[in-house]
Amino acid sequence: MATLPDKEKLLKNFSRCANWEEKYLYIIELGSRLPELAADQHKPENIIQGCQSQVWIVMHQQPDGVIMLEGDSDAAIVKGLIAIVFILYQQMTPQDIVAFDVRPWFEKMALAQHLTPSRSQGLEAMIRSIRNKASTLS
Repeated sequence: MATLPDKEKLLKNFSRCANWEEKYLYIIELGSRLPELAADQHKPENIIQGCQSQVWIVMHQQPDGVIMLEGDSDAAIVKGLIAIVFILYQQMTPQDIVAFDVRPWFEKMALAQHLTPSRSQGLEAMIRSIRNKASTLS
């Protein structure tokens, strides 16, 4: 995930956008930076339930305990939201993920009030899925 910014840079870049059109374009750009998810990872057990778009998230635990996340979506904005979630959980262990509250970060970006209800629900479903998987690893 070397091409994605860290949390602080994400906030800084987000705040530099003049309006929501620019923010949406930035979200789409972040999604385009996600590494390609291998075709064999587009399988039912990696699908996130509760998303209107198709969303796949794969979680790997490295030997040092840090979680690596991979994901994909068939929708550009949703793929960008996946990238934002991955940035927020970057370099975390399962325990860190379970303990970390992403909502204040979404509030700082004013993200929730600018997403459609179905996208907000999908975002919540992604976070819930990642936290649930992390809790089984911790």
